[in-house]
Amino acid sequence: MSRADDAKKYFEEGYACAQAVVKAFADLTGPEGEALERIMLPFGGGIGRQRLTCGAVSGMVAVVGALYAESGVDRDNKKQVYAMVRQLCDSFKAGRGSLICGELLVAAGLDGSAGGTPEARDAGYYARRPCGDIVYLAAEILEQYINENPVERDN
Repeated sequence: MSRADDAKKYFEEGYACAQAVVKAFADLTGPEGEALERIMLPFGGGIGRQRLTCGAVSGMVAVVGALYAESGVDRDNKKQVYAMVRQLCDSFKAGRGSLICGELLVAAGLDGSAGGTPEARDAGYYARRPCGDIVYLAAEILEQYINENPVERDN
C-alpha cells in the first residue's frame, strides 16, 4: 500500500484532510509526527471550515517543513523550501485545478461556502465528497517528491 492509499484510508477513518496527509508520513517525521498530526487538525476544511487553502495541501506543506526546513533563520534554506512548496503546489493545482478548498468542492458540485455544521461521516459523506481523492493526490505528489529528493539529515 502506498502512502497515498494510507492517507486516503486515514481520511476515511475520520481524520481531517490535513491530518490524514501528515499521518501517512509520520514514520519519516519522527517523534515530531504525533505533535504535527495534532497541530494539523485545525487546517482541515480549508482552515477550520473556512474553505481557504485545502487541508490536504496544508498537510503536504507541513511535511515538507518537517523534513526539509532547517532550524533558525537560514535564508538559503528558506528559498529552497519555498521553491519545493511552489513545485508541489503547482503539481497539485495541475491535478485538481485549484488549491482552494471551496473551489475544489464547487468543482465537485458541492457547496463551497464557509462555516456550517460538519456532516456526519458516513458512507454517503465519503461517496459525495472529492476529499478522499484529493488527500490521495496530495500524498501521492509528496511521496514522489520525497523519493526523488531524499531527505539528508545529520542525525
